[in-house]
Amino acid sequence: MQGKTVNAELIQFASLIVLALITRLLPHPPNFAPITSIALFSGIHFANKRLAMVLPLACMFITDLYIGLHALIPVVYFAFAVISLVGIYLRKLGFFSVVLSSTLFFIITNFGVWLYGYPLTLDGFIRCYVMAIPFFVSALLGDFFYSSLLQFSWQKIIVKKTYSI
Repeated sequence: MQGKTVNAELIQFASLIVLALITRLLPHPPNFAPITSIALFSGIHFANKRLAMVLPLACMFITDLYIGLHALIPVVYFAFAVISLVGIYLRKLGFFSVVLSSTLFFIITNFGVWLYGYPLTLDGFIRCYVMAIPFFVSALLGDFFYSSLLQFSWQKIIVKKTYSI
């Protein structure tokens, strides 16, 4: 039986959206979610760089419609776009790219939190970042977990650029 050939990137795109939906909607520790890993992974592995940039934003948008919209959406989405660019342009950093991505997310999003929710003083700035350290630790653990999972899946499961269905 001959099947239709389907682009592997489209299957990966859909699979990653499903992963994001499931993991963001089920109970989980704060910031222990795959979106940073998806942004980094797609930037590194997708030949279609537009698709790589859109993927984490689509994951966030779809789940944010259910979870709820908030004032920091532009800041959070900007952070994920930057992380996709890390994957695209700094793909050879390996392990360090996960640390860099987690750190960039922490810096960018907490800057937005400081602007929207803390006194715009040095004390407010420091307090904002210090209060966010537990979230950074959780995010870093999640980013390592999901990045490892995605990399393992890509190396072991995705063996061809096309699938027959």
